[in-house]
Amino acid sequence: MSPRRWDFISDNRADFGVKRICRVLGTSRADYYRHLATEPTRAERQAEEKRTVAQIRAIHAEHHGAYGAPRVHAELRARGHRINRKRVTRLMRINHIIGRHLRKKKRTTIVDRTAPPAPDLVMRDFTADTLNTRWCGDITYIPVGTTWLYLATVIDICSRRVVGWSIADHMRTSLVTDAIEMAVAARGGRIPGVVFHTDRGAQYRAAAFAEVCRRHGIRLSMGRVGSSYDNALAESFFQGLKRELLHGRRWTSKAQTRLELFRRLSYYNRRRRHSALGYLTPIEFEHQLMTSRTLSLVA
Repeated sequence: MSPRRWDFISDNRADFGVKRICRVLGTSRADYYRHLATEPTRAERQAEEKRTVAQIRAIHAEHHGAYGAPRVHAELRARGHRINRKRVTRLMRINHIIGRHLRKKKRTTIVDRTAPPAPDLVMRDFTADTLNTRWCGDITYIPVGTTWLYLATVIDICSRRVVGWSIADHMRTSLVTDAIEMAVAARGGRIPGVVFHTDRGAQYRAAAFAEVCRRHGIRLSMGRVGSSYDNALAESFFQGLKRELLHGRRWTSKAQTRLELFRRLSYYNRRRRHSALGYLTPIEFEHQLMTSRTLSLVA
């Protein structure tokens, strides 16, 4: 029976009596009194649901409107809230709380067909059991007014952490060598033997870039021309970054855009939960990985 019928009985029982109203409405007094008895439980459940929706909205806003149900669920669980994902999905759907989707991308890879490519040492296997064994990187564009800024990244495939990046208003080779130098410094200056996988863009096939990698003992790996799947992890990272950074915004200041990119990259490493890491953040995953290995050595 509709809840409004129970309310009608409550509103009019003083005038007509419960028995008479129930007979007219075709229900029983037992059902009505059972409804009254369970009312406190329903009221508490509704209040708890409102509190949960408020928490979901807060998490959604805190993460710039980018989180969908899986990451919102992981964040709620991390904060001690016992709730299953289906319920989070339902509450987000009926309250119109939606994660972001991405626009069509702009092509940034300009192939240098005169330079010999490196072999593909990854072969679409974007997994690694330990840190500093496999890195990947790419370049993307960020529209700023009528011009562009370009972002080059270096991602540790094991932890998905962005260990190096560079932002510039050009796509010269220094864009990618600066990102590599930052990554090497972030890892303590010694990463001999790490594989760095990229596409076949001209910046990654330049002699100056190859020399920087040789000096640090980095082994170069390259996917095929025109295949986003051959560098899927780097592509996926940029899709998520731009979905969150550009949605509903138009940047006009390069200084402001640089600052926002820095904030987003720091946020990604320290606070953004990653499905491939069991919904840990990259920093949390690295700490957990190093702690477990330290304990294994002690044992």
